[in-house]
Formats: sequence, C-alpha cells, structure tokens
Amino acid sequence: MDNIFKIDSIDEYNKYFGFETRHPLVTVIDMSRATRNFTPAELTYNYGVYALFLKQTYCGDITYGRMPYDYQEGTVTSFAPGQVVTFKPRHDVKPNALGLLFHPDLIRGTSLGQEIKQYSFFAYSSREALHLSEQEKEIYKDCLDKIRIETERPIDNHSKKLICRNIELLLDYCMRFYERQFITRTVANRDVLTRFEEELDKYFQGNTAAAKGLPSVKLFAEKCFLSPNYFGDLVKKETGRTPQEYIQNKIIALAKEELLGTTKTVNEISYGLGFQYSQHFNRYFKRSTGMTPNEYRRKAATV
Repeated sequence: MDNIFKIDSIDEYNKYFGFETRHPLVTVIDMSRATRNFTPAELTYNYGVYALFLKQTYCGDITYGRMPYDYQEGTVTSFAPGQVVTFKPRHDVKPNALGLLFHPDLIRGTSLGQEIKQYSFFAYSSREALHLSEQEKEIYKDCLDKIRIETERPIDNHSKKLICRNIELLLDYCMRFYERQFITRTVANRDVLTRFEEELDKYFQGNTAAAKGLPSVKLFAEKCFLSPNYFGDLVKKETGRTPQEYIQNKIIALAKEELLGTTKTVNEISYGLGFQYSQHFNRYFKRSTGMTPNEYRRKAATV
C-alpha cells in the first residue's frame, strides 16, 4: 500500500509534521502550527501510539476499518496502537486540531497502564467520535495544557508520574463526556435496542440458528452498523445488561418454551438453538437455571 506512515515513536510523528520533540514518549501538538505541507493525496496512518485529537475544523475524510469516521468541528477522535486510519485532506483546508500522543512505554507499570483498557472509546470505529460542548472543549484544552507544561520541563523523578496522572485525568473526563453522549442520544439508542431485539428474534426463527450456530455480539453490532465495543457499551448503559447476557436470556427463554411446550428431545432442542453438542447445551442451561433441561422438564411436569 502506498503512502503509509507507521507511527512507532513520538519523535517520528513530530519530525514528520515539523514539531519539536520535548519528551521521547509523549507530545502535545497544535496541528495549525505544523510546518509540513499538506497535499490532497491520501495518507494511511498505522498507529503504534495512543492518540486523541480535538478537531477544530473539518479538514478531510477519515476512514477507519474501511468505514467513514463521522466527525466534525468540536469532536474528539481517538486511536490506539495497532489501528490503521486513512486520511484524505481537503484541498482548501489546513488541518486544525489539538492533539495528544503518547507511547505505550510511557504508561507501563503505572495505574494508567493497568486501566487503559477501560477507556473503550479508543476502540470505536465508524460514526463514534466524541462530540464536545463548549465547556467540555475548555476542559479538554486545560488538561492538554497541563500535560504540555510538564513536557516542557526538564525530565526528573516526578515527570512520568505527573504526566501519566494528567493523561489519566483527561481520559477520565473523556469517559464522562462519552457517557453523557449516550444520555443525549436516548432516542437513537432506543432505535438500536429495537433493532437488536428484532434481529435477535429473527435469528432464532426458522433454521438460521441450526445452520449457523450460536450468534455472536459482533453479528448484531454489525446489523446495527456499530463496532462491538460501542454496541456493548450502549446496550449496557441503556439496559444494565451486556449484549451477551441479552442473547443468553433469549436462548434460555426459548429453550424453556421448547422443553415445556413441545415433545422435542433435548438433542433436537439444542441443535435448533445453535448448539453443536447437546452436552454443551446442558451445561449452558444448568449454569443459568441450576437444573439440566431434563430436570427442568420433569420438575415442571409435577407442578
């Protein structure tokens, strides 16, 4: 693939755009001050670092995971090591964003390193940028300023701890803003839940489950045009249950209906629900109900 920029170090990124490297593992940048000449050609970024950007203007199209990344002025885009992003700048606009990039080595052995996976917005893909209010933008900028000031000081025994704590503060604020975003999108979220329930019902109608096996969360996330992480967070936020728990409850409910409402054997029921082996179905059912399918059927017959 042409025009690939592998970002393996902070210094590589800074040199590419003409920024000074003040700390080897973290940088705060203002893209409006980049000295590199931008061209309309596409450029693919292969991230080896964590990155957040507050986009202050719409400067081009971003493609992530072969899907368009829906962002606009005043949104935060976020990327993690291992992710690949394609950017196609507009002819007439110079990028204008405030960004933070930090290398995974910076947070190894710190509380942030242990908790980094909780910041699930790093894994989001299409249409999932973080939209900030004016007040939230100021908080974001203030956090960046604190990190920048620390990177401009000579490195000492306190540098790593203070930088990591300020990054953690910024990410905690972003999580708050992200959860607020769920609340303000209640109607859209309910549409997703309705679609999820409809697709779940459809999957177990006819022979789909028997032919394709047990459904995955990823399948329903794709049906709703969302990434699995975002889909999972949305469902949990709205219902208090994970999508996997939703699927499990559906399977158990259908199994109970079949056990009590038909004369099918346990083998026939398990196969129809997508289980390859009836032993797997027996364990699955017992974990949820405390009884095997046959025990459940026998007990119901005596009531």
